[in-house]
Amino acid sequence: MNAGADFSDLTARTLSAVAMLVVGLGALWLGGDVFAVVLIVVAGLMGWELSRMHCPVSIVQLVFGLLLAASLLCLLFLPNVWALVTGAMAAGVAITGHKGRPMAVVFGGGAIVLACAALHLFRVGTGLDWTLWLILCVVATDIGGYFAGKLIGGPKLWVRISPKKTWSGTIGGWIGAAVVGLVALSSGLGTVTIVLTSVLVSMASQAGDLSESAMKRAAGIKDSSQLIPGHGGLLDRFDGLLGAGLLLSIGLALGLV
Repeated sequence: MNAGADFSDLTARTLSAVAMLVVGLGALWLGGDVFAVVLIVVAGLMGWELSRMHCPVSIVQLVFGLLLAASLLCLLFLPNVWALVTGAMAAGVAITGHKGRPMAVVFGGGAIVLACAALHLFRVGTGLDWTLWLILCVVATDIGGYFAGKLIGGPKLWVRISPKKTWSGTIGGWIGAAVVGLVALSSGLGTVTIVLTSVLVSMASQAGDLSESAMKRAAGIKDSSQLIPGHGGLLDRFDGLLGAGLLLSIGLALGLV
C-alpha cells in the first residue's frame, strides 16, 4: 500500500467526469448527427489545444482548430475531396505556423480527425451497446490505472515521458478493461474474445495517453489547457479515447470491425 497516496484532486476530477458523462451519454444515446456535432466541436477544441502546445500565436491556434473541425465535418457529411482540402490546409498551417515541431502537429491533428471519424462510424455501424463498451474500456483503464497507481505505486513505467505513471497503474488499467469485457460478455455482447479485445483497447488507450504526455513534455507544459477542472484540457481527458479510436480506425480500414 502506498502510504503517501494523494487524492486531493479527486473531487474536481469526479465533478468534471460527471459533467462530461452527462453530455457524452446524451450525445451517445441520440447518436447520428447529434453525436457527430459533438465530435466535431471536440475535435476543434483538441486541435486548438494541440496547436497551443507548440505555437504561442493565438490566431494560428484558432485557425488550426477550426480547420480540424472543418475537416471532420467534411469527412462525415461531404464528399471526401473536401476533407482532403481542409486537411491539407490544416497541415499547411501546422507546417508554416509551428516552427518547433510541425510534424508532431500534423500527425497529431490527423490522429484527432481519424479517431473521431472512426468513433462516429462505429456508433452508426454497430450501435449504442458496442460504443459504450469501447468507451467503458477506456474509462476503466483510466480508473483502474489511477487507483492502482495511487494505492500500490512501485516501479515507474517510463519516467522520461511520464514521471508519475507506474507499472502497477498500467496493469490496473488492463484489469479494469478486462472486467468491462467480462461484464459485456455476461450481458450477451460478443464472444469470449471480447475480454482480450478489451485489454487491447486498454493498451491502445494507454498508448494514446503516453503519446500525449510525450508531446506535453517536449513542449514543457503540464496540461494541454485548463478547460476541464481537475483534468486539464480535452486532450488530457480524451487522449486515451483517441488511442482507442485510432485502433478502431485500423480495424475499420482492415474490415475487422
